[in-house]
Amino acid sequence: MKHRSLKLKEAHKASGGGGGRAALCSIIWDPEGRHLVTASAADQSVLIHYLDQQSKPPKALDHHKEGVTALAFSPSSNSFASGSVDHSVKLYSFPDGEFQSNVTRFTLPIRSLAFNKSGSLLAAAGDDDGIKLIATIDSTISRVLKGHKASVTGLAFDPKNEFLASVDSVGTVIYWELSSGKSVHTLNSVAPICDSDSSLSNVLSWSPDGEILAVPGLRNDVVMYDRDTAEKLFTLKGDHEKSVCFLSWSPNGKYIATSGLDKQVLIWDIDLRQDIERQKFDDRITGLAWKSNGNALAVIDVMGKFGVWESTIPSCMKSPIDGAPSPQIRNDSGFLFDEDNEKSSASGSLDNVDEESHGESVPITGKRLRKQSILEDCFGEDSDGEEGLLRQIESRKRNSAKRKVDIGKGDECSSLMKSIRVRMQEAFQPGSTPIQPGKRRFLCYNLLGSITTLENEGNSHIEVDFHDTGRGPRVPSMTDYFGFTMASLNENGSVFANPCKGEKNTSTLMYRPFSSWANNSEWSMRFEAEEVQAVALGNGWVAAATSLNFLRIFTDGGLQKHILCLNGPVVTLAGLKDELAIVTHASDSLPSGDQVLDVMVLNILNGTQTIISRLPLTPSSHLTWFGFSDEGQLSSYDSKGVLRMFSTQFGGSWLPVFSASKARKSEDENYWVVGLSASKLFCIICKSPDSYPLVMPKPVLTLLNFSLPLACSDLGADELENEFVLSKISLLQIQNKVKEMVAAGIDTTALCDEAFSIEASMDRCILKLIASCCNSDKLVRATELARLLSLEKSVMGAIKLATALKLPVLAERFIGVLEESLLDKSEGAPHVSNLASSAAVTSNVAKRKILPVPAVNKPQVLKSVGSEEKSGEVGGFQLCKSPSEGNTKDSRQQMQSNLMATPSAKASSDHYKVELCNNTREGNSKAGVNQMPCVKSNETTLKDEGVNQMQSHRAVNPFAKASKNQGKSSLFDSIKKKVDNEKMDGLAKK
Repeated sequence: MKHRSLKLKEAHKASGGGGGRAALCSIIWDPEGRHLVTASAADQSVLIHYLDQQSKPPKALDHHKEGVTALAFSPSSNSFASGSVDHSVKLYSFPDGEFQSNVTRFTLPIRSLAFNKSGSLLAAAGDDDGIKLIATIDSTISRVLKGHKASVTGLAFDPKNEFLASVDSVGTVIYWELSSGKSVHTLNSVAPICDSDSSLSNVLSWSPDGEILAVPGLRNDVVMYDRDTAEKLFTLKGDHEKSVCFLSWSPNGKYIATSGLDKQVLIWDIDLRQDIERQKFDDRITGLAWKSNGNALAVIDVMGKFGVWESTIPSCMKSPIDGAPSPQIRNDSGFLFDEDNEKSSASGSLDNVDEESHGESVPITGKRLRKQSILEDCFGEDSDGEEGLLRQIESRKRNSAKRKVDIGKGDECSSLMKSIRVRMQEAFQPGSTPIQPGKRRFLCYNLLGSITTLENEGNSHIEVDFHDTGRGPRVPSMTDYFGFTMASLNENGSVFANPCKGEKNTSTLMYRPFSSWANNSEWSMRFEAEEVQAVALGNGWVAAATSLNFLRIFTDGGLQKHILCLNGPVVTLAGLKDELAIVTHASDSLPSGDQVLDVMVLNILNGTQTIISRLPLTPSSHLTWFGFSDEGQLSSYDSKGVLRMFSTQFGGSWLPVFSASKARKSEDENYWVVGLSASKLFCIICKSPDSYPLVMPKPVLTLLNFSLPLACSDLGADELENEFVLSKISLLQIQNKVKEMVAAGIDTTALCDEAFSIEASMDRCILKLIASCCNSDKLVRATELARLLSLEKSVMGAIKLATALKLPVLAERFIGVLEESLLDKSEGAPHVSNLASSAAVTSNVAKRKILPVPAVNKPQVLKSVGSEEKSGEVGGFQLCKSPSEGNTKDSRQQMQSNLMATPSAKASSDHYKVELCNNTREGNSKAGVNQMPCVKSNETTLKDEGVNQMQSHRAVNPFAKASKNQGKSSLFDSIKKKVDNEKMDGLAKK
């Protein structure tokens, strides 16, 4: 980052006595990069500098009477314009510098000029009230835009020819719609105030793809605004000590150069959102211009001195012109053609089609281009005079999706319909922060600990810290001689990697275990002409993805175990235990800006592929975090603040479980994700404009509850519905784990208990939802909810609730649900043969049998007792006797109560629970698992069949521990037969 100080040479002499006074100076580069044009508000001359002929003196154009305050190059023709304090705008041919015409005059000084992409329209503004849009074909004023209350100092046409953006001296930014001339967005006081200094000028600039508007911010930063909504996207904040006064995008939009009042010029990487290069000057820089066909930046200061910063971007990084649109050049006949193909029209964007399909004429000469004729044949448009120009700026609907164009009219038309390619997201490491020169940053931050680095005199100092300080001895710090930029951390060790650097252009991978039985267990690998782009760790393995789309797997001892080919460029890696998750690009980004990403999960131990899926993202967003939850659930978080979790539902799908827009308490909150558990997100809250935390002071972890993006329900019970859906997701995860553990022969007692607890919690939530449905008269929905209840006690609670609310029809429905459940239980229990098998366990967990509750012989109603759960309560309601016993039940209800009160039914149900757990225990025993008792057998209940049990007791968990006593099948069959006979007798009496 250290450069030899750039020497500037004088172009314009500063006016005034002594050392002269500071003045606003301008500099522009011609499209071919062979000439520079400069001007100064303290000099009436415009100078053309011949860079390819160093000995040739600059040509002076002395057509203004006072200082020149603005310059603008027409991108599609060899001409440029100048604006002056003398109130005039003049047009010149290029490169001869011949004066063409006075374009327009104002009553006050000019401050800013801008051409649209095709060069057919020139915007001019200054101290006058209004921005003039001038048709360059005949210098007529097409429209005047009024809305600013101060001098307009900056103008920028949207490359898609839909908007004009302007900024004034008091920091107000306005988006103007060219088709209507109306302001669509106004941002008040977002840029610095500069009306007190004539050498200062607020500026703004569109990115080359037209999606982002860059504006100097109020905190010595640059703020990026969205094209369509004018919302703040992100900020660039680095080492500018004072306000930014000028900025310029690189031709490909990957970089932006900024100059500040602190006399510094910083080069920013937009993807990394950090400054990567800088230069310090003796005076403030007021003008910057990127070379359109090379790695160079032209600068000019307030004293009229200029220079060229060669090799602005380091050779190890992407060139500032790599991926930029092909420049248009003029041939000897004066017509415009693309450099790549002179016979056919340029492979430009749809914006070129929209701009040029109306048959624009070339400024000055007025000759019609061949490309223009082709487009006229395609679209049948005509373009003479001002009417054609106005048609050229007619409204195009604002959307970022690819515009639909008829391309079936010849190969030449088709070549014009190619859309702009949006940049693909670069590889990143989850839990890392961008490079901050002179500051410590995170190479890795997760729920276990963090790895930080600080550059000092060419080397870096790396430290590993654990959140749990009592975990063990502190890991010694390390001096980094390689310049590591990425790292990963787990319980066993840490891995580091750096990009290609040095004369041999090598990339290094290093692994450091935290403990080992042998000395010198640390190891490293070097890759020549291959760059490590992401790393991950697991149980006994280290993974690295490289620029050659290779996935390299090493053992923790350094053995090169696997080399796999990836389907596309890597985006990130994440590891947990035996599983490695890889995110890659599936294709180029869509014209809308959407990234197309694939996810693949590998089991390193078994050598299998467990998941392959497309990774969904919010439109126009990118991936910011990726990894596993504590329970091993694959998850992702995008730049729009949506957290998604992978689920096996519907054959494998992603579920949105958190939205930052709903969770944040204020608009300036940003969530930097660290990890997650089954129901909570672990993050660090950052305040705008910061989007990531600093190492010092130590970040504070915040836990946020998951919140699904549910529609606004007519029940008004959003929290209950959110709790219900999240419980279902958690239950499904546990079911899948039980299935895997049974298949592997592992005891599942703890997970089964957890599943039962979740089911009980779900029932409480469902009962509250049923109450809301009853109050809102949504009886069909209440019945649907009742069918989702897992415990018979809960269904009884729903019946009591409907009775208390005087909804006899709904109570009848609930009784029907109860009867169906009892019937399913009595029919299904004898046929259970081997619950220990994988399929049977999955079915048992997914389709739980409703457990019996004590008999109810007398009618009862519900009395609300708030949220407390006491003995004899169901879902927040307490069972109590009705003042009118026996008068409210019909014969059907009485029959159901009698059926439930039958001792044999109770005995049958208890015996089924014992049978279920013993079968499960036998299956675990066969699988080689230590035999664990499931449920204590209630032998007294089985023997005392004649005792009518009236007391209410808690439902028994079938996943709990069982005794070694197991009932005989003959007794079970006799009990079932007796229950079936009693049911038939009851139906016959009815």
